[in-house]
Amino acid sequence: MRRVASILIAIGPLWLLWLALTGSTDPEELFAGAVVAVLVAIISGGEPFSPASLGIFNPKRLAYAVAYVPYMVWAIIVANFDVARRVISPSLPINPGIVRVKTKLRTAVGRTALANSITLTPGTLTVDLCDDELCIHWVDVQSENIEEATKAIVTGFEKYLEVIFG
Repeated sequence: MRRVASILIAIGPLWLLWLALTGSTDPEELFAGAVVAVLVAIISGGEPFSPASLGIFNPKRLAYAVAYVPYMVWAIIVANFDVARRVISPSLPINPGIVRVKTKLRTAVGRTALANSITLTPGTLTVDLCDDELCIHWVDVQSENIEEATKAIVTGFEKYLEVIFG
């Protein structure tokens, strides 16, 4: 019953997101948005809108979510400059490879947000996500040790995402 409630609750915000992104009140757009909202809510099982996930609307989580945006933007800028420097100066070392990292995040939404954050940062790409381990393609592998790689790649994102998603 909770899953059905989560799905029904998810339809409204998803439809509003569709309207905000399309910026159209055309009847066809409204109908298409409603269909897409229903399909996405069903496919996702209403996960982001489950009673457990709705706790995100507490002030601490919201503050961390707001603080995460500039942190993520800064991480992307720093990584862009690092990759650009490696492209411009071929003498700089690159040591590409795939490393395993661990996460403390417990929810699927939190782990997915972490995987996407890592992928959005130039020089890293999430290849696989299985339980509490992620396989990351790293343009300059500094360590193949799980703890050291986790500290270098995951820790910055995780301190925010752990509060936001658990």
